Amino acid sequence: MINLKKILPSAGAMNVMSQSLASATSSKKYHSSRLKGKVAVVTASTDGIGFAIAKRLGDEGASVVISSRKEENVKKATESLRKDGIAVEGVVCHVGNKDQRKLLFDTAKTKFGGLDILVSNAAVNPAVSPILETDEKVWDKIFEINVKCSWLLAKEAYPELVKRGGGNIVFISSIAGYQPMEPLGTYSVSKTVLLGLTKTIASEIVHDNIRVNCVAPGIVATKFASAITSSEAGAERSLSIVPMKRFGKPEEIAGAVAFLVSDDASYVTGETIVVAGGAYAHL
Repeated sequence: MINLKKILPSAGAMNVMSQSLASATSSKKYHSSRLKGKVAVVTASTDGIGFAIAKRLGDEGASVVISSRKEENVKKATESLRKDGIAVEGVVCHVGNKDQRKLLFDTAKTKFGGLDILVSNAAVNPAVSPILETDEKVWDKIFEINVKCSWLLAKEAYPELVKRGGGNIVFISSIAGYQPMEPLGTYSVSKTVLLGLTKTIASEIVHDNIRVNCVAPGIVATKFASAITSSEAGAERSLSIVPMKRFGKPEEIAGAVAFLVSDDASYVTGETIVVAGGAYAHL
């Protein structure tokens, strides 16, 4: 088990690793058109990994519906993607809200004509504690958002994908789904469940020409992982488990997603791609 108590920085060790974070936010324009004509919904996609996924899919020709719980974030991200020439609509969506989830798919249909791709990226980790000391409300919240809402999004996207004659669903899990991170035990278990959810749904809807896959990022330099990545001491300890000796970039996770939803992965379903700098190979 990876012990984050030994990885997380102390209160006095908050020197920002500017080089790592800068590389994580770097951008690259992709000119592939392999997703031209496709319509994608990406949840939690106004920052970090989700935004990078939305941008990569858009750069490869897809029309994209992005979302966040905060209207200000949605507006800012939508404007940024449009400046890059991406066909995008932004929706305020808390994935735990049924009506707001419905708006995601309604927007895909009314603005772009349908749905071909769902990327379920939203996740929470509201508290840090050993798993047997986790408050029941925290447990329920993590499983509601990370697991139940991922299932609900797939369930609600399914009929829309069938109407299009097929499509793709991608769940965003974590390296923690394979190797629990102490004291993020509950979060780790929720990400392990997504591995099973991927396999189960994939086997049930494969004959509908719908592929279901998963991506498990390692430690990526985002706000979500800032407790690990933003101090020199914490970064050094966390990188000790990464053979490539650097944090991942959101764009590198996005590349894996773009592959999975493209025809280049036409014979891939029920699988999880680990993008973790070699950490999984050393577990």
